[in-house]
Amino acid sequence: MIELKNLYKSFEDKEVLHDINITFEDGKTNLIIGQSGSGKTVLMKNIVGLLEPTRGEILYDGRDFVAMSKKEKVLLRREMGMIFQSAALFDSMSVLENVMFPLDMFSNMTLRERKHRAMECLDRVNLSGAEGKFPGEISGGMQKRVAIARAIVLNPRYLFCDEPNSGLDPKTSLVIDDLLHSLTKEFGMTTIINTHDMNSVMGIGENILFIYEGHKEWQGVSADVMESTNQRLTDFIFASDLLKEMHDVVIEHHHKR
Repeated sequence: MIELKNLYKSFEDKEVLHDINITFEDGKTNLIIGQSGSGKTVLMKNIVGLLEPTRGEILYDGRDFVAMSKKEKVLLRREMGMIFQSAALFDSMSVLENVMFPLDMFSNMTLRERKHRAMECLDRVNLSGAEGKFPGEISGGMQKRVAIARAIVLNPRYLFCDEPNSGLDPKTSLVIDDLLHSLTKEFGMTTIINTHDMNSVMGIGENILFIYEGHKEWQGVSADVMESTNQRLTDFIFASDLLKEMHDVVIEHHHKR
């Protein structure tokens, strides 16, 4: 469980996050949604320690991340898995070597044990047989699954995903969503996902935080989204759907030419 209490973040005179209070729960896919520039990425960076809040608390199972020493923060980061917007794989390494990388850095396993663990994770994301390939030889969806395998290889308690469906087609996005959701349940992780994808919101949004101009505007579950009377949330949802429909019309028109 990760709790944010009275969290603020300013850059010089500009306040980007204002009094955020929320609990991200274990074993659930916790989604952060909002328009570009709403503060989602800044919030995620504060939670994982890439930025330091101006004030407030970030509690990992009761442990205040903000108040920790540098050494304590390093130890806590070993309990975190991260999936970036681009898969962020090493092009010069094979798929297997990419997944083994955190084990090489942080574990005391033998080479044989590291390979075995990496293969277990590749199997879990349905990539057995791809271990000898390089990132440039596999699809974008497969690259994301390699990134997921790498993120879970150290058995993290907390999983952070920044726009995991970015650049993927709708069918592949559903595969990634289902995978993240099932892994969250399987390992009982606290999973936090930054997303613009309304399919993700409706499909796996078990705890949704909607941010508007740095404020916590709405919180709920996917079943409540369409029933919400919050006008800013409604505008956000239907703007997303409208843009998607316009995109689909343009693609359809292009194919007919």
